[in-house]
Amino acid sequence: MKLTFGKLAGITLILGVVLGGTIFALRRTPRGPGRAVAHSQRPESQSAIESSTTLDEASTANGTDIVATNDIVATNDIVATKLIASANAVETRGAAESSMESSMESSMEWSRFRGPNGTGVSTDASIPTEWSDTQNLRWKTKLPGPGSSSPVLTDTHLFLTTYTGYGEEGRSKGQMSDLKRQLHCIDRNDGKIAWSRSIDALLPEDPYQGMGLPEHGYATNSPVTDRKSVFAFFGKTGVFAFDMAGNELWKVSVGTESGNRGWGTAASLTLYKDILIVNGSEESQTIFGINKNTGEIIWKAPGAILELAYGTPVLAQVNDRDDLVIAVPSEVWGLNPNTGKLVWFVETKLTGNLSPSVILDGDTIYVFGGYRSSGSLAIKLGGKGNVTKSNTLWNSQNSSYVVTPILHEGHLYWIDDKGMYFCASAKTGEVVDKQRVSGIESGGRPVYASPIAINGKLFMQTRNSGLFVLDGKPKMNVLKQNRFASDNSVFNATPAVSNGQLFLRSYTHLYCVMSEKTN
Repeated sequence: MKLTFGKLAGITLILGVVLGGTIFALRRTPRGPGRAVAHSQRPESQSAIESSTTLDEASTANGTDIVATNDIVATNDIVATKLIASANAVETRGAAESSMESSMESSMEWSRFRGPNGTGVSTDASIPTEWSDTQNLRWKTKLPGPGSSSPVLTDTHLFLTTYTGYGEEGRSKGQMSDLKRQLHCIDRNDGKIAWSRSIDALLPEDPYQGMGLPEHGYATNSPVTDRKSVFAFFGKTGVFAFDMAGNELWKVSVGTESGNRGWGTAASLTLYKDILIVNGSEESQTIFGINKNTGEIIWKAPGAILELAYGTPVLAQVNDRDDLVIAVPSEVWGLNPNTGKLVWFVETKLTGNLSPSVILDGDTIYVFGGYRSSGSLAIKLGGKGNVTKSNTLWNSQNSSYVVTPILHEGHLYWIDDKGMYFCASAKTGEVVDKQRVSGIESGGRPVYASPIAINGKLFMQTRNSGLFVLDGKPKMNVLKQNRFASDNSVFNATPAVSNGQLFLRSYTHLYCVMSEKTN
């Protein structure tokens, strides 16, 4: 018998008892607007997750699916507007799917948050390093509302989300009942909005107050597209699919709960084969695999420690299998993206909220975040069960609070929430250079957007001080600090880039930066 006691903010004291493969846990205390009246059991303790993973192979041999079908745990009522997939259909569909490489090929056009598989890297040599309101600006488009989500791209159009009616910057807070979220399709050639779809918010939402929503708003989750459809995640209001003409295909709820901070939703969507991956950490402490064509929920992977995990999962090839990797408070998980089954986990010291997404480098991932216990670590991919001791390569106390660092030529780069530039060795985690960035305005957290790398240079967007272009070498060397003098609003969105165009998004406008030589 193994007893584990844990205490999380806003959560009842949990007693997990593991005996003969059976797991018992006290229910979470309901909290926040929209939380269900009754909650089902969750694998809340570390020992429960470890036991599930350890028993994985034996349980499969006995015909009992521990994690994939969640026999141990049942989640809140999650209702799709289309058919609910059966387990048999999932297995048949999964066996017939193509490999992960083919799914990644369609993502090479910056069709998701941070581009191809979340790397944030582009080799486009035609992107200028200097721009302004009068230089290298192809067009700018006034947006109907604010937002922190990033544009996602096809060859001809881009997609972007906004919100209106409540909590808009520079206006009175308004009434929550007026909150709406929008998805826009915008022509890449001239910046004209081809179509928009507005969705009434499912109420009550997390209120616009405190440290969370006033910092990022109600349109933070970036959409994803496969060039046939576009998928948008609007938190408690649900996940929506539209075709390229703006016709709604389906919608599905992934929960209506709230995290214990009430900071709102932030995780972006990603695709694996025909499966749309949704991190519903705030809405139901569950990761979902949804059939992108029908809206059927294929699998659910619940876990209470998902709470305050705001990152977007990445996909990694590990020998003969694919892993879906995400960092959660105190752990990193490797899931089977076909089934949602927990394959491996690593225990970490990164507690509290985790905003950065994990960073993939071949057979290694890098993890940042945490509050107040923050830091970073490197993990070698592979293995099953608890691989903390065997697969942890290094730990460091250096960290990023919100942004996902960029991996470039063996180093990790970021600007932290105090305006400090960091360059750390990806091999050891040791800081190579650290210094204050001159030109960043003081006050508040200066950076929310994640840096990207374009043709060997680093592009680091700040909230109020423009975008810094660095030469991509370990010792900080700022080549340009670019601003739009006409725009004093917040820039929270991570840039998007492809085909000679760089897209920057503020709370009020969308910009297309393009060299005048090719304009």
